[in-house]
Amino acid sequence: MVKEAKPSINESEFILAALNEKRRVDGRGIYDVRSLQINFGTDYGQVEIQLGRTRVAAKVSAKVERPRNDKPTEGILFFNTEISPMACPTFDSGSRSEEEVLISRIIEKSLRRSRAIDTEGLCIVAGEKVWEIRVDLHFLDHDGNLVDCAGIAAITALSHFRRPDVTVVGEEVTIHPIDQRNPVPLSIHHIPICVSFAFFDEGQLLVVDPTYLEERVKKGDMTITMNIHKEICALSKAGGIPLELDQLHRCSQIALIKVTETTEQIQKALETDKAARKSKSSGAK
Repeated sequence: MVKEAKPSINESEFILAALNEKRRVDGRGIYDVRSLQINFGTDYGQVEIQLGRTRVAAKVSAKVERPRNDKPTEGILFFNTEISPMACPTFDSGSRSEEEVLISRIIEKSLRRSRAIDTEGLCIVAGEKVWEIRVDLHFLDHDGNLVDCAGIAAITALSHFRRPDVTVVGEEVTIHPIDQRNPVPLSIHHIPICVSFAFFDEGQLLVVDPTYLEERVKKGDMTITMNIHKEICALSKAGGIPLELDQLHRCSQIALIKVTETTEQIQKALETDKAARKSKSSGAK
Protein backbone atom coordinates (compact mmCIF):
# COMPACT_ATOMS: atom_id res chain seq x y z
CA MET A 1 0.00 0.00 0.00
CA VAL A 2 1.26 3.46 -0.89
CA LYS A 3 2.10 5.53 2.17
CA GLU A 4 -0.57 8.16 2.70
CA ALA A 5 0.64 11.74 2.97
CA LYS A 6 -0.29 13.42 6.22
CA PRO A 7 -2.43 16.57 6.07
CA SER A 8 -0.54 19.83 6.41
CA ILE A 9 -0.61 21.84 9.65
CA ASN A 10 -2.65 24.53 7.87
CA GLU A 11 -5.25 21.96 6.72
CA SER A 12 -5.58 20.51 10.21
CA GLU A 13 -5.89 23.90 11.89
CA PHE A 14 -8.42 25.10 9.31
CA ILE A 15 -10.66 22.04 9.81
CA LEU A 16 -10.49 22.29 13.61
CA ALA A 17 -11.17 26.04 13.57
CA ALA A 18 -14.25 25.46 11.41
CA LEU A 19 -15.49 22.64 13.65
CA ASN A 20 -15.15 24.84 16.72
CA GLU A 21 -17.58 27.20 14.99
CA LYS A 22 -19.92 24.26 14.19
CA ARG A 23 -19.00 24.42 10.51
CA ARG A 24 -17.38 22.05 8.04
CA VAL A 25 -15.23 22.61 4.99
CA ASP A 26 -17.92 21.32 2.61
CA GLY A 27 -20.60 23.60 4.11
CA ARG A 28 -22.44 20.96 6.13
CA GLY A 29 -23.37 21.15 9.78
CA ILE A 30 -21.48 18.82 12.11
CA TYR A 31 -24.42 16.37 12.29
CA ASP A 32 -25.33 16.52 8.59
CA VAL A 33 -24.71 13.64 6.19
CA ARG A 34 -23.96 14.13 2.52
CA SER A 35 -26.61 13.64 -0.16
CA LEU A 36 -27.40 10.00 -0.94
CA GLN A 37 -28.05 8.78 -4.48
CA ILE A 38 -29.30 5.26 -5.28
CA ASN A 39 -29.08 3.96 -8.84
CA PHE A 40 -30.17 0.44 -9.80
CA GLY A 41 -28.70 -1.60 -12.64
CA THR A 42 -30.53 -3.58 -15.30
CA ASP A 43 -30.40 -6.84 -13.36
CA TYR A 44 -31.79 -7.50 -9.91
CA GLY A 45 -29.23 -7.03 -7.16
CA GLN A 46 -27.13 -4.42 -8.98
CA VAL A 47 -26.91 -1.01 -7.34
CA GLU A 48 -24.56 1.95 -7.23
CA ILE A 49 -24.59 4.15 -4.14
CA GLN A 50 -23.16 7.64 -4.08
CA LEU A 51 -22.66 9.37 -0.73
CA GLY A 52 -21.39 12.83 -1.55
CA ARG A 53 -18.45 12.01 -3.81
CA THR A 54 -17.88 8.53 -2.35
CA ARG A 55 -19.18 5.80 -4.66
CA VAL A 56 -19.64 2.07 -4.10
CA ALA A 57 -21.17 -0.47 -6.49
CA ALA A 58 -22.73 -3.70 -5.20
CA LYS A 59 -23.72 -6.82 -7.09
CA VAL A 60 -25.54 -9.80 -5.58
CA SER A 61 -25.41 -13.26 -7.13
CA ALA A 62 -26.65 -16.70 -6.10
CA LYS A 63 -25.60 -20.28 -6.72
CA VAL A 64 -26.48 -23.67 -5.23
CA GLU A 65 -23.92 -25.13 -2.83
CA ARG A 66 -23.67 -27.75 -0.09
CA PRO A 67 -24.39 -26.26 3.35
CA ARG A 68 -21.77 -26.01 6.05
CA ASN A 69 -21.58 -29.11 8.22
CA ASP A 70 -22.45 -27.21 11.40
CA LYS A 71 -25.44 -25.46 9.76
CA PRO A 72 -27.14 -28.01 7.48
CA THR A 73 -30.41 -26.07 7.21
CA GLU A 74 -28.96 -22.60 6.57
CA GLY A 75 -27.88 -20.92 3.37
CA ILE A 76 -24.60 -19.06 3.03
CA LEU A 77 -24.16 -15.27 2.94
CA PHE A 78 -20.77 -14.17 1.68
CA PHE A 79 -19.28 -10.68 1.27
CA ASN A 80 -16.39 -9.78 -0.99
CA THR A 81 -14.81 -6.31 -1.04
CA GLU A 82 -12.51 -4.85 -3.65
CA ILE A 83 -10.82 -1.47 -3.31
CA SER A 84 -8.73 -0.57 -6.33
CA PRO A 85 -6.35 2.35 -6.99
CA MET A 86 -9.22 3.78 -9.09
CA ALA A 87 -10.98 4.76 -5.87
CA CYS A 88 -7.90 6.30 -4.27
CA PRO A 89 -4.21 6.20 -5.26
CA THR A 90 -3.23 5.20 -1.71
CA PHE A 91 -4.69 1.71 -2.29
CA ASP A 92 -2.58 -1.03 -3.84
CA SER A 93 -4.25 -3.54 -6.17
CA GLY A 94 -1.83 -6.28 -5.14
CA SER A 95 -2.93 -6.76 -1.54
CA ARG A 96 -5.71 -5.99 0.93
CA SER A 97 -5.10 -2.94 3.08
CA GLU A 98 -5.95 -2.69 6.77
CA GLU A 99 -8.80 -0.33 5.91
CA GLU A 100 -10.32 -2.85 3.49
CA VAL A 101 -10.12 -5.64 6.08
CA LEU A 102 -11.76 -3.39 8.68
CA ILE A 103 -14.56 -2.42 6.29
CA SER A 104 -15.20 -6.10 5.47
CA ARG A 105 -15.45 -6.99 9.14
CA ILE A 106 -17.88 -4.16 9.90
CA ILE A 107 -20.13 -5.11 6.96
CA GLU A 108 -19.97 -8.75 8.03
CA LYS A 109 -20.99 -7.90 11.61
CA SER A 110 -23.69 -5.48 10.48
CA LEU A 111 -25.45 -7.75 8.01
CA ARG A 112 -24.62 -11.38 8.61
CA ARG A 113 -24.13 -11.59 12.37
CA SER A 114 -27.13 -9.36 13.04
CA ARG A 115 -29.28 -11.93 11.21
CA ALA A 116 -30.64 -9.28 8.86
CA ILE A 117 -31.05 -11.92 6.15
CA ASP A 118 -33.11 -15.07 6.79
CA THR A 119 -30.48 -17.70 5.94
CA GLU A 120 -32.80 -20.58 6.86
CA GLY A 121 -35.06 -19.43 4.03
CA LEU A 122 -32.16 -20.14 1.65
CA CYS A 123 -32.25 -23.88 2.37
CA ILE A 124 -33.39 -26.06 -0.57
CA VAL A 125 -32.73 -29.58 0.75
CA ALA A 126 -31.45 -29.86 4.33
CA GLY A 127 -27.86 -31.07 4.46
CA GLU A 128 -27.67 -31.27 0.67
CA LYS A 129 -28.44 -28.06 -1.19
CA VAL A 130 -28.68 -24.42 -0.13
CA TRP A 131 -28.36 -21.05 -1.81
CA GLU A 132 -25.06 -19.23 -1.44
CA ILE A 133 -25.69 -15.50 -1.70
CA ARG A 134 -22.60 -13.53 -2.65
CA VAL A 135 -22.34 -9.75 -2.33
CA ASP A 136 -19.50 -8.14 -4.29
CA LEU A 137 -18.66 -4.58 -3.22
CA HIS A 138 -16.54 -2.47 -5.58
CA PHE A 139 -15.25 0.86 -4.27
CA LEU A 140 -15.22 3.32 -7.14
CA ASP A 141 -14.48 6.72 -5.53
CA HIS A 142 -13.13 7.41 -2.06
CA ASP A 143 -13.96 10.77 -0.51
CA GLY A 144 -14.34 9.45 3.02
CA ASN A 145 -16.68 7.16 4.94
CA LEU A 146 -16.43 4.06 2.79
CA VAL A 147 -18.06 1.99 5.54
CA ASP A 148 -21.46 3.73 5.51
CA CYS A 149 -21.57 3.83 1.72
CA ALA A 150 -20.66 0.13 1.45
CA GLY A 151 -23.21 -0.84 4.11
CA ILE A 152 -26.00 1.00 2.30
CA ALA A 153 -24.93 -0.55 -1.01
CA ALA A 154 -24.92 -4.08 0.45
CA ILE A 155 -28.35 -3.99 2.15
CA THR A 156 -29.95 -2.14 -0.79
CA ALA A 157 -28.60 -4.69 -3.28
CA LEU A 158 -29.79 -7.58 -1.09
CA SER A 159 -33.26 -6.00 -0.80
CA HIS A 160 -33.37 -5.52 -4.57
CA PHE A 161 -32.08 -9.00 -5.46
CA ARG A 162 -34.29 -11.84 -6.71
CA ARG A 163 -33.15 -15.47 -6.81
CA PRO A 164 -34.54 -18.10 -9.20
CA ASP A 165 -37.57 -20.04 -7.96
CA VAL A 166 -37.06 -23.67 -6.98
CA THR A 167 -39.34 -26.74 -7.02
CA VAL A 168 -38.45 -29.77 -4.92
CA VAL A 169 -40.22 -33.08 -5.64
CA GLY A 170 -38.77 -35.92 -3.61
CA GLU A 171 -35.03 -35.77 -4.24
CA GLU A 172 -35.40 -33.93 -7.55
CA VAL A 173 -34.62 -30.22 -7.46
CA THR A 174 -35.67 -27.97 -10.36
CA ILE A 175 -34.30 -24.43 -10.62
CA HIS A 176 -36.58 -22.39 -12.84
CA PRO A 177 -35.03 -19.81 -15.19
CA ILE A 178 -36.08 -16.22 -14.49
CA ASP A 179 -37.74 -15.92 -17.91
CA GLN A 180 -40.01 -18.91 -17.12
CA ARG A 181 -41.03 -18.16 -13.56
CA ASN A 182 -40.95 -15.00 -11.46
CA PRO A 183 -37.82 -14.82 -9.31
CA VAL A 184 -38.12 -14.75 -5.52
CA PRO A 185 -36.94 -11.92 -3.21
CA LEU A 186 -34.79 -12.68 -0.19
CA SER A 187 -36.42 -12.70 3.22
CA ILE A 188 -35.01 -9.71 5.10
CA HIS A 189 -35.75 -9.35 8.82
CA HIS A 190 -34.54 -5.77 9.20
CA ILE A 191 -32.41 -3.13 7.46
CA PRO A 192 -29.21 -2.36 9.38
CA ILE A 193 -27.60 0.98 8.53
CA CYS A 194 -24.05 2.02 9.43
CA VAL A 195 -23.53 5.54 10.79
CA SER A 196 -19.90 6.62 11.23
CA PHE A 197 -18.52 9.36 13.46
CA ALA A 198 -15.12 11.06 13.55
CA PHE A 199 -13.77 12.66 16.72
CA PHE A 200 -11.43 15.64 17.13
CA ASP A 201 -9.90 17.70 19.92
CA GLU A 202 -9.64 14.77 22.37
CA GLY A 203 -13.23 13.78 21.69
CA GLN A 204 -14.79 17.17 22.43
CA LEU A 205 -15.76 17.62 18.77
CA LEU A 206 -17.47 15.09 16.55
CA VAL A 207 -18.89 14.93 13.02
CA VAL A 208 -21.17 12.49 11.23
CA ASP A 209 -20.24 11.06 7.82
CA PRO A 210 -16.60 12.31 7.71
CA THR A 211 -14.97 13.25 4.40
CA TYR A 212 -11.57 11.97 3.29
CA LEU A 213 -9.84 15.11 4.56
CA GLU A 214 -11.64 14.91 7.93
CA GLU A 215 -10.63 11.26 8.27
CA ARG A 216 -6.97 12.22 7.88
CA VAL A 217 -7.21 14.77 10.71
CA LYS A 218 -9.42 12.81 13.13
CA LYS A 219 -8.20 11.53 16.50
CA GLY A 220 -10.66 8.65 16.63
CA ASP A 221 -13.74 7.15 14.99
CA MET A 222 -16.69 4.91 15.67
CA THR A 223 -19.36 3.18 13.59
CA ILE A 224 -22.78 2.37 15.02
CA THR A 225 -24.99 -0.03 13.06
CA MET A 226 -28.65 0.33 13.93
CA ASN A 227 -32.11 -0.33 12.51
CA ILE A 228 -35.35 1.64 12.76
CA HIS A 229 -36.45 -0.56 15.68
CA LYS A 230 -33.77 1.17 17.80
CA GLU A 231 -31.71 -2.03 17.94
CA ILE A 232 -27.93 -1.60 17.88
CA CYS A 233 -26.76 -4.39 15.57
CA ALA A 234 -23.03 -3.69 15.86
CA LEU A 235 -20.62 -1.14 17.24
CA SER A 236 -17.09 -0.77 15.94
CA LYS A 237 -14.36 1.37 17.45
CA ALA A 238 -10.87 0.43 16.31
CA GLY A 239 -8.50 2.37 18.56
CA GLY A 240 -8.25 6.13 18.80
CA ILE A 241 -9.19 8.29 21.77
CA PRO A 242 -11.44 6.85 24.53
CA LEU A 243 -15.05 8.00 24.72
CA GLU A 244 -17.23 8.87 27.69
CA LEU A 245 -20.56 7.09 28.18
CA ASP A 246 -22.58 10.26 27.54
CA GLN A 247 -20.74 10.72 24.23
CA LEU A 248 -21.70 7.20 23.21
CA HIS A 249 -25.32 7.85 24.16
CA ARG A 250 -25.36 11.08 22.13
CA CYS A 251 -23.96 9.27 19.10
CA SER A 252 -26.62 6.55 19.34
CA GLN A 253 -29.38 9.19 19.39
CA ILE A 254 -27.90 10.90 16.32
CA ALA A 255 -27.51 7.53 14.60
CA LEU A 256 -31.20 6.66 15.05
CA ILE A 257 -32.26 9.85 13.25
CA LYS A 258 -29.87 9.15 10.35
CA VAL A 259 -30.90 5.48 10.18
CA THR A 260 -34.58 6.42 9.93
CA GLU A 261 -33.91 8.90 7.11
CA THR A 262 -31.69 6.49 5.16
CA THR A 263 -34.07 3.55 5.55
CA GLU A 264 -36.96 5.64 4.20
CA GLN A 265 -34.86 6.70 1.22
CA ILE A 266 -33.86 3.10 0.45
CA GLN A 267 -37.45 1.85 0.67
CA LYS A 268 -38.68 4.69 -1.54
CA ALA A 269 -36.00 3.93 -4.15
CA LEU A 270 -36.91 0.22 -4.12
CA GLU A 271 -40.61 1.01 -4.58
CA THR A 272 -39.87 3.41 -7.45
CA ASP A 273 -37.70 0.81 -9.20
CA LYS A 274 -40.34 -1.90 -8.69
CA ALA A 275 -43.02 0.33 -10.23
CA ALA A 276 -40.74 1.22 -13.16
CA ARG A 277 -39.99 -2.46 -13.89
CA LYS A 278 -43.66 -3.37 -13.65
CA SER A 279 -44.58 -0.57 -16.03
CA LYS A 280 -41.84 -1.63 -18.46
CA SER A 281 -42.98 -5.25 -18.28
CA SER A 282 -46.60 -4.28 -18.94
CA GLY A 283 -45.53 -2.11 -21.86
CA ALA A 284 -43.54 -4.98 -23.37
CA LYS A 285 -46.65 -7.15 -23.35
